[in-house]
Amino acid sequence: MTKAVHKFGGSSLSSAARYQAVANIIIGHCQSGDCIVVSAAGKTTNTLVALWQSYQQQDERAFSDILLQVENHQLQLISELFPAAQQTPLASELRDELSSIARQAQLRQLQEAPLLAFGEIWSARLLAALLNTLNITTQDVDARTLFTQHQGQLMHSLNRSACHQTLAQDKIYVVTGFIAADSEGNTVTLGRNGSDYSATLLASYLDAASVSIWTDTPGVFSTDPRKVGNAIKYSKVCRAQANLLARLGNPVLHAKTLSPLKETAIKLQVRSSFEPDVQGTEVVKQGYSKEKRFVTTFGELDLLRVDTLASGEVGALSQLIQHGIHHFNQNGEDYLLVPSEFTHQVVLRLSGRVTIVESHLRGFAVVAPGPDIAPLVRQAQAVLDEQAVVVRFTHSATEYALFLTDQAIDSDVLAILHDKLVNKGRELAVIIAGLGNVGEVFLNQCQQQIARLQSQFDLKLVALLRSQEMVFCPSGLNVTQWQQQWQSEAQSYSHTELLDRISELDYEHKVVIDITASEAFSQLYPDFAAHDCHLISANKYAGTAAHDWYQALRTQLQERNLLWRYNTSVGAGLPVNFALADLQNSGDKVVRIEGVFSGTLSWLCSSFDGERPFSELVLAAQDMGYTEPDPREDLSGRDMQRKLLILARELGLQLELDDIELEALMPASLAQGSWESFLARKDELDAFYQQRAEAAEAQGKVLRYTGALEIDAAGKVHAKVGIAQVAQGSAIANLTPGDNIFVITTGWYEQNPLVIQGPGAGKEVTAAGIHSDLYWLTQQLR
Repeated sequence: MTKAVHKFGGSSLSSAARYQAVANIIIGHCQSGDCIVVSAAGKTTNTLVALWQSYQQQDERAFSDILLQVENHQLQLISELFPAAQQTPLASELRDELSSIARQAQLRQLQEAPLLAFGEIWSARLLAALLNTLNITTQDVDARTLFTQHQGQLMHSLNRSACHQTLAQDKIYVVTGFIAADSEGNTVTLGRNGSDYSATLLASYLDAASVSIWTDTPGVFSTDPRKVGNAIKYSKVCRAQANLLARLGNPVLHAKTLSPLKETAIKLQVRSSFEPDVQGTEVVKQGYSKEKRFVTTFGELDLLRVDTLASGEVGALSQLIQHGIHHFNQNGEDYLLVPSEFTHQVVLRLSGRVTIVESHLRGFAVVAPGPDIAPLVRQAQAVLDEQAVVVRFTHSATEYALFLTDQAIDSDVLAILHDKLVNKGRELAVIIAGLGNVGEVFLNQCQQQIARLQSQFDLKLVALLRSQEMVFCPSGLNVTQWQQQWQSEAQSYSHTELLDRISELDYEHKVVIDITASEAFSQLYPDFAAHDCHLISANKYAGTAAHDWYQALRTQLQERNLLWRYNTSVGAGLPVNFALADLQNSGDKVVRIEGVFSGTLSWLCSSFDGERPFSELVLAAQDMGYTEPDPREDLSGRDMQRKLLILARELGLQLELDDIELEALMPASLAQGSWESFLARKDELDAFYQQRAEAAEAQGKVLRYTGALEIDAAGKVHAKVGIAQVAQGSAIANLTPGDNIFVITTGWYEQNPLVIQGPGAGKEVTAAGIHSDLYWLTQQLR
């Protein structure tokens, strides 16, 4: 079964040394059953075109000279690649073919397509022979036995069958690119640079896993790296943008190359045969890469206006001149951008329907995400004005803009354009999990926050997640319309699919913001870290997981230089974790933390005055949305127990959850059974609380539900969450209902502890705390 198709262009096979290099790549990257597609060696196709032109002009001397040039090049390759015993049959076969060409020319029977086909035939034959000398079982294959056209259209079903039958053995096949046959067996060509097209066609017919286009450049760049030193090589480019670049004449990927891969999962990579160990560029399906920015320059072009264009006519014209033609409509009129050398042919074909609007134009195109085009056009025009470059024609579309000028864009101007239009600050992909009350407020605040951070970072919200559904858009969701996008685009997902999508994100930085209360989701943190994601958590489960798991996550994040911020997991928007970190970083030592860390329990205890039974306050809090759906979750104290553990671990203490003594704010018997059974026995809760409140009052104190952590002089840790009697004049006793309070005693704050107090719950303050963590993250990444 074919796992991969590899294509090597003419520059990769330009000399005997390059053939050897390609053979080494094949040995390192291929297995039996894989296919190699080859172009003609070096400039062989150009030489054969010149040979054809001399034949047409009946210039016999030029024809003989060029034919000798072809022979010498091929014989030189044979002599340098093979020992004498192997040279003889290869040289003899070559001379027979050259003699046949000369004979057909004399008889005026020479045909262009069969003549041009020899370039690929010779490449395939030599490479297969070379691999066989290296004990790699290899067979060269003439693609005319695989690809058949009828009236210019590929016969896909027939071709698929031919590929599976011909390429079925356990060996490596070297297939000629560029050529095919018509239904009568005549040779046809697939256009200049058609070998790339041959490779992707072959991959689609064989259901291969991947196609690698090996060329003389190590990938797809933001602009020509030979002209701009800081051109960006992209690790991933989406197919739509690659297709557009090809239509605009970008030489790395060519027109039609991508079409066979449409609706397939076949991976396409562009790699350098000159630097085989360098990772190339992967061309991926739409939605698996963010859209990039490019500045691509033009060779000499003519701008043609056409009265009427029939369906498929642009493709036919491209086939006629063996070159891509870009077509666009402006103000209701059709225009073609045609390389100047081919304008005469196009005008003849469109006789009576075409006007040459501008000739001998140069210039460039900007390709970018749709929302970026308008500002980029303004910036580009400003640069051109500053550099005194005269623009003769412009055209803007959804994903690109054309600037046609009367002079070539030199390297200096291109570098300025690239710096202004492409080079951006750091990029951060934001993935948000949890779209409940806090998540919704956080998203509504996002637009303003992202705009504020934009000067330092290019933030893109790329994914929204709920427990079973997600929306994923690598180029970025519209924050102002996230609800509409969720309604129309949300799809079910598995954790494996989520991680696969995250692995495809080609951003400099990625962050997962967890606003869920899901223990299962927190268990994915190591997987997120493995995919180089920073973490921001409002979720408490990871911070209170088993210590070995927690420490392994910490180590993993540190080893990968990843950051984890979770200030809102304790105290909502209150800067508790910041304060503890600052105290320790400044050399102080925390010896005690005490306080009320639950807004719900704060409200319940501070609101109790004996006028109403405690259970009525619980039901009132439930009605106001202060509690969990089953308020016993709050009354259990487990939430505060987790928060105290998080604070303990902030101090570097190796505690487990069970190391913190827990006393619930209700009788143990009420924790069991249904909520309805609890309501039937609520008087037990009232008696439980009333009894303890009266005992506190007898001591001149009030009842509060607190957490306390103390480190004694010997370093032993005492930690408890439960009911406490506190002095009436203390900060904890006078706590505003619903507030959290943290009383921190340290070496420096011994007599007068540091107090942090404020709302410890609420969707607005929690969302604001998450934004604070996001801001902190971007500052650290700077």
